[in-house]
Amino acid sequence: MGSGVAASSHKFHSIGLVRFQFQYRPHETRGLRKLFHGDRYPPPPQYPHADISCKNISSSITNCSTSSATPITAISTASEGSSNLLELAEIKESYRKWQWKGQYSINYFVSHSLSSSSSSNSNPPLLLVHGFGASIPHWRRNIGTLAQNSTVYAIDLLGFGASDKPAGFNYTMETWAQLILDFLKEIVQKPTVLVGNSVGSLACVIAASESSRSLVQGLVLLNCAGGMNNKAIVDDWRIKLLVPLLWLFDFLLSQRGIASTIFENVRKRENLKNILLSVYANKESVDEELVEIIMEPTEDAGALDAFVSIVTGPPGPSPIQLMPRISLPVLILWGDEDPFTPLDGPVGKYFSSLPSQLPNVSLFVLEGVGHCPHDDRPALVHEKLLPWLAHLPAS
Repeated sequence: MGSGVAASSHKFHSIGLVRFQFQYRPHETRGLRKLFHGDRYPPPPQYPHADISCKNISSSITNCSTSSATPITAISTASEGSSNLLELAEIKESYRKWQWKGQYSINYFVSHSLSSSSSSNSNPPLLLVHGFGASIPHWRRNIGTLAQNSTVYAIDLLGFGASDKPAGFNYTMETWAQLILDFLKEIVQKPTVLVGNSVGSLACVIAASESSRSLVQGLVLLNCAGGMNNKAIVDDWRIKLLVPLLWLFDFLLSQRGIASTIFENVRKRENLKNILLSVYANKESVDEELVEIIMEPTEDAGALDAFVSIVTGPPGPSPIQLMPRISLPVLILWGDEDPFTPLDGPVGKYFSSLPSQLPNVSLFVLEGVGHCPHDDRPALVHEKLLPWLAHLPAS
């Protein structure tokens, strides 16, 4: 699912995603704004759902501009993307293991390109990186479509899915970024397009900022997180109001008994489903299989340690510091109904401004989409991702 900086006006405490967050409800902001500021501040920006389209896509980098095209939206049902939906059992039967640093078992999946054409064979491989609490099957609505023309890898980050969850391990964003780079070097062994959601996006940003084009050829960010947790420093008074609560929550999690009680409450099926319903705009995508995908890894030994370490650890490098270092082609897809990293929050505003600052960045705002666009509205994501991939330079 994801982590990141949440910023809006309706306070919503979600212990399940381990965040004190503000659910994004633009129509409710006016009263709170008057309460704190009177009428000194204008209404929050209203982001158009117009197609922020890419024109004159060349062999390497794209320039983007806002157009008056039809909003990027679709009528979706639970069957959206079902024609290429991979069954959970099919994914699990194809799992592979890789020993990272000679001591950690990392779970991954690979689906080789289904096309035999020479152009498809020259397409760069893709590496899919999930968000907080998720794992490889979170991409079950995407792998079949993406594998039509590219070899697709997906990985369970250390501490998630079927990868190891070592007791007492100190999880950091930098650790996950290094895992991604080592996976590219040892397993993929080709210049790769990184596709990440939420904290997975941020891990990909860190990896791309530290690598050369011999490892990373492109970057796709789906609602990128501002940090591993909500202690990321952002210029938002709403987050600053919650800092004492965040530190109190960290203190409570440092008490093993309390942490265990919280974690057991979080991983209850009904609680997980309610959390997912708050994350997804398309409620029909929140089925029992999705709940199982999130719930199953929480039964593993070390899952509690991972939970506590990630929530209480350092937030890691800010994407605002890292993005200017990246000259690779970048595609940003942002769900406009994201309650964690809303468009009117500091992280959302920053990424929305990037196409006008960096010529290598393309941005599309997806209407009626939550924090996990690839699973929430897969058809919308594929509509923008596939043409962008097709115009990347060959490896």
